Amino acid sequence: MTSDAVTSALHGPGRRSALAIPLMAFVLWSGCIGAAAQAAEPGKDASAGGLPRILVLATGGTIAGQADARATGAYKSGQITGEQLMQSVPGLDKLAKLNAEQISSIGSQDMNDKVWFALARRIQDAFDKNEADGIVITHGTDTLEETAFFLDNVVRGDKPVVIVGSMRPATAVSADGPGNLYEAVQVAADPRSRGRGVLAVLNDKIQGARSVTKTNTTSVETFGSPNDGPVGYVDTAGGIRFMTQTASFRRATYPLPAGEQLPRVEIVYSHANMDAVPIEDAIKRGAKGIVLAGVGDGNTSKPALDALEAAARKGIMVVRSTRVRSGFVTRNVEVDDDKNGFVVSEDLNPQKARVLAQLLIASGVTVPAELQKAFTATW
Repeated sequence: MTSDAVTSALHGPGRRSALAIPLMAFVLWSGCIGAAAQAAEPGKDASAGGLPRILVLATGGTIAGQADARATGAYKSGQITGEQLMQSVPGLDKLAKLNAEQISSIGSQDMNDKVWFALARRIQDAFDKNEADGIVITHGTDTLEETAFFLDNVVRGDKPVVIVGSMRPATAVSADGPGNLYEAVQVAADPRSRGRGVLAVLNDKIQGARSVTKTNTTSVETFGSPNDGPVGYVDTAGGIRFMTQTASFRRATYPLPAGEQLPRVEIVYSHANMDAVPIEDAIKRGAKGIVLAGVGDGNTSKPALDALEAAARKGIMVVRSTRVRSGFVTRNVEVDDDKNGFVVSEDLNPQKARVLAQLLIASGVTVPAELQKAFTATW
């Protein structure tokens, strides 16, 4: 990629079986859904006066999980199809014209490049051929934020893409999946969701792909955006409330590389008494990039920093991120990034910094200044 092409890419306009539900929970939930449908007036602004067309792409996860006898609360992910999930939630047909496709049936701990590419291609194809007005992706919560961020950086267009999951399996007494799925469809069907990039909808909150992260291992109140908060809320009384305006500009989208795999980028976790071994090992294994999950402001020990400097001199992309939950990593404060040829992740956590690094490497962006522009594009 030439320098002019890099500049264009970084600043250009491109963007963006029946399910068993306990009877009492079902009755209560049906009542809530009825109120929500009336409050939201779904489909009112749909083109041609009809309901919006929403394509549901199922990947598995806890939201599609079924109970397992091995322990109390145990379950197996990805046992229920997307079609079955839709059929289990009353009132969805009043929100949109729905169609479901099964992309995978895995727990999101097993999410991989192949599934990411399949999702990205199917979404883009649906938009390019005008098959859908919005997309809903059902997904496990463990890597939901990475999938959302990846798609946010590769899908072109302004139609809504909403990713949803649950913390409790479909067979749990108080399963959160049905409510989350209902609200995800509600958001995807709302014309105000256009131009906002990929959104995550769980537990009555709408979160942006860049900021959303999982913050608790088991609580339904797990997803948050530590640096800038939710972009909106969904509730049964007031419908959808967006707290931010649609962005006036958007980050570039990046092409999918040939094949089914992104370049190898390793995350190295910093800790007390750290040596250079993890970094040296990443280099030996052919890493094209290394993301430091650093202490504090993306820092680490002198031996580790020396090894990262050596990696950068070999042409390996080095990105300083932080293991701290919130805050920005800033250039040249504790570390001389200009001298060492490092990139700082700004607000991106290590897992999202890794995704962006992979896309940049695959796009042939190698100049440190241009790499840094990509990481700071929305700030």
